Amino acid sequence: MKQELTNLWKDWRLHTIVLVIVLLTETIGTHSFTVGPGVVLLLPMLYAIIIGLGLFFTPLIKEKQSKNAEPLIVLGVTLLIAKIGVIIGPSLPQIIEAGPALLLQEFGNLGTIFIALPVAIMLGLKRESIGMTHSVAREPNVGLIMDKYGFNSPEGRGVMAIYIFGTVFGAVFMGLISGFLATLTPLNPLSFAMASGIGSGSMMAAASGSLVAAFPQMENDILAFAGASNLLSLSTGLYMSIFIGLPLTEKLYDIMTRRKSTSSRVEKGA
Repeated sequence: MKQELTNLWKDWRLHTIVLVIVLLTETIGTHSFTVGPGVVLLLPMLYAIIIGLGLFFTPLIKEKQSKNAEPLIVLGVTLLIAKIGVIIGPSLPQIIEAGPALLLQEFGNLGTIFIALPVAIMLGLKRESIGMTHSVAREPNVGLIMDKYGFNSPEGRGVMAIYIFGTVFGAVFMGLISGFLATLTPLNPLSFAMASGIGSGSMMAAASGSLVAAFPQMENDILAFAGASNLLSLSTGLYMSIFIGLPLTEKLYDIMTRRKSTSSRVEKGA
């Protein structure tokens, strides 16, 4: 084990490629453009995933680098979770001031489990669906799944699939849907500002940017509600996943797969 760790840190090719990708994507920076009332936000993380994926199919990346990168993902997520933990304490007064609507919004995020999990099972996914549907699969949730099931588990592959999908398409989707819904429905724009805070800074920025573009006179209120909502999701979202979201998903998965297997046996018997 010690020898493996030594070889990992001595993999100069992997570290050099990662450094070059980071420098390149940070140089490109953040760009955005509007589509109707929506805003599409292009972030350095998006470029990094696309470049890294492309390099995987070139001679620069070999199987050795691919394997060595796996434990580094867990290490990076661990550091991020530690940072989030440090943020939670000083932010508690802001969360309390946000009011009961923001405090209750986290229960609304659990509602997607009842929609996403049945669809995943119908599509033929197995335990990958637990990692995919228990949350929006941002960094804290990736860390939770890695800690409980491991990186190479079906649940780990599921949460990483949604994490990558969310990084590539999440900000684009949130930027478009918030602007279109806020302008086409009679709901208060501040309700969409609250809904944009799902625990992802990029998705919140895209969604709130669309709302500000559509309602510039409400810019300060939109940014305040979106920021408080996102802060709350970062602070409490992980605990909701630990104590409610993940156990609920596992229970529903067991019930649905048991019924599905029972139905299959009945049909075969008939």
